[in-house]
Amino acid sequence: MIDAPDAAMLREEAEERLQALAGEHARLRDDQWAAIEALVVHRRRVLVVQRTGWGKSAVYFIATALLRELGEGPTVIVSPLLALMRNQIAAAERAGIRAVTINSANPEAWEEIYGQVADGMVDVLLVSPERLNNPDFRDNVLPELADSAGLVVVDEAHCISDWGHDFRPDYRRLSTLFTDLPPGIPVLATTATANARVTRDVAEQMRLPAELRPDGEDTLVLRGPLERESLHLGVVRLPSAEQRLAWLAQTLRELPGSGIVYTLTVAAAHEIAGYLREQGLEVAAYSGQTEPAERLAAEEALLTNQIKALVATSALGMGFDKPDLGFVVHVGAPQSPVAYYQQVGRAGRGVERAEVILLPGTEDRDIWAYFASLAFPPEPVVRTTLRTLEERGLMSTPALETAVDLSRSRLEMMLKVLDVDGAVRRVKGGWESTGEPWAYDTERYERIAAERRAEQEAMLSYLTTTECREQYLRGHLDDDTATPCGRCDNCTGRHRSPEIGAQAVEGARERLSRPGVEIDARRQWPTGLSDLSGRIKPDLGADPGKALGRLTDIGWGNRLRELFAGDDQPVPDDMFAAVIKVLAAWDWRERPVAVVNVPSASRPKLVRGFAERLSQVGRLTYLGELGYRAGTPGKQFNSAKRVQAIRGTLAMPKELGIAIAQCGGPVLLVDDRVDTGWTMTLAAAQVRHAGAPAVLPLALAVTS
Repeated sequence: MIDAPDAAMLREEAEERLQALAGEHARLRDDQWAAIEALVVHRRRVLVVQRTGWGKSAVYFIATALLRELGEGPTVIVSPLLALMRNQIAAAERAGIRAVTINSANPEAWEEIYGQVADGMVDVLLVSPERLNNPDFRDNVLPELADSAGLVVVDEAHCISDWGHDFRPDYRRLSTLFTDLPPGIPVLATTATANARVTRDVAEQMRLPAELRPDGEDTLVLRGPLERESLHLGVVRLPSAEQRLAWLAQTLRELPGSGIVYTLTVAAAHEIAGYLREQGLEVAAYSGQTEPAERLAAEEALLTNQIKALVATSALGMGFDKPDLGFVVHVGAPQSPVAYYQQVGRAGRGVERAEVILLPGTEDRDIWAYFASLAFPPEPVVRTTLRTLEERGLMSTPALETAVDLSRSRLEMMLKVLDVDGAVRRVKGGWESTGEPWAYDTERYERIAAERRAEQEAMLSYLTTTECREQYLRGHLDDDTATPCGRCDNCTGRHRSPEIGAQAVEGARERLSRPGVEIDARRQWPTGLSDLSGRIKPDLGADPGKALGRLTDIGWGNRLRELFAGDDQPVPDDMFAAVIKVLAAWDWRERPVAVVNVPSASRPKLVRGFAERLSQVGRLTYLGELGYRAGTPGKQFNSAKRVQAIRGTLAMPKELGIAIAQCGGPVLLVDDRVDTGWTMTLAAAQVRHAGAPAVLPLALAVTS
């Protein structure tokens, strides 16, 4: 413990460190110093909930510098995004702090970095949360880091709580880390977006065990007002996707500086970016699927104002720091006011005015419903997983997929939660059961689901509210200091006009109705299957195919979702005409001579009629459809299960096999939609096996 005079001297040095970081006129806020003093002098656990741009990173960099001067070990920062890490390393350098990172993008440097940390050459080690559950890192590196750390920091700490808008299973490991830390190591958690419930949850998870708390000392929570004085919030409601795009292109030319256009899906990001580029605007698409080097180049282009906007999913979010960001526009509403306020908080940190505009879409609810379907699985699925691990012992994730019908991402999410709960353990080679009893917390999961539904309703109410928009959003963050901002469209009465010229709308409609997306042919069998492995034999594979559109598009996607949601019916004429355009533009190696369709139990009229009509218009021979041996494959969620189910049901009728062998040319293989791609892959294999020299897949829709 450092005495009061030393604490006073530390504040003076902290001010000097802040000026090195933020400029000679910078001064510590009261809560910044309160956090630094609690960490450095009293070695406490501190949760800081403050608005974006308040200076939370200054707290941990200054505390790091002071603790290092006192001879303490390096700071370990758990940071969720590569973009955030890069910004943090740059900020650390300005403060005279040596920072390095361990993440998925630099595995070749890990050993060297571990050595630098051990030799005392590193002041800050940034770690991605995924590292915390890597067996080698968890068992061999993390214990030593935890013992030698001078400070542990968790950035974007709302991710710890499954009540939060952006809960991440890898963050669950942190509750164990907090418990296992030696006494006397201070802990700092920071976030800009936590309501009262999330704040309580995170603070409780940060607590020292009761027997180690002096005088019952609890987590110190420093929570401030979340007002952003530069933000000018508004909503513009337009009835169609083409009107929203045309309005967006027009408005971007008028908005100040450069900014971000957020979308809800990857497909929409690319679709909108393509349209805006055609309109002469310098933009780039950005998502979690963008290659790391391309993402870095896109971020740099925005930071240096080389482009007007990044058209991005939420992958560009936490930690992206551009003080002069002039605007944030959302094409589609996020699921909650909290998530929305977190994203718009990217704008206006270093400028007096930033424009924030929401363009809600009719498809928003469908997208929310899809994301809701990815919640923690129902109890029977979890029990099947635990039972399988108990019976079979160590299993890899791909091997588990053959027994548990979940997508790879959902299965891994569930296993991470079970790992933290103590029911399973990740080890080299996969997962194993611990044999510990585990209870499915039905009540909690139902409460979380209800909370999500309430957040969605609150977001819908934001669209129509007549009260101050910033006050509304801050109210959902439980910011009791919120008063009318005097800047938003409701406060000022100045609402942006939704008017847009008919010619511009027609141009956007043409772009959105432009048909045709690729269907990538599967080349590898799923891992984990006993008798299918490796590459699909070339003589059984399909060529790359085509579909009219993606279900996640904002153009054809809306129409396709409506079609699949309704009763079985023929393909509408305008949709069929668009498919003919796709066929006319298809640069195939050899024109198909015949048509075969995949059987459909739910939409036989649509699929069979679609195939027959294509054969008539294209002057191709309609050979018929594949069949099912018994029943139908039903719905499966992962590749291994899907392949098993289709293999057990899909059949080649004898007459069809003879007809395919005699047709003498490529076959157009038709289905209504492609989800995982395995139905089309196995159907193509059967058609190739029957003698077709090539198979060209064609569908109305691909899922994404």
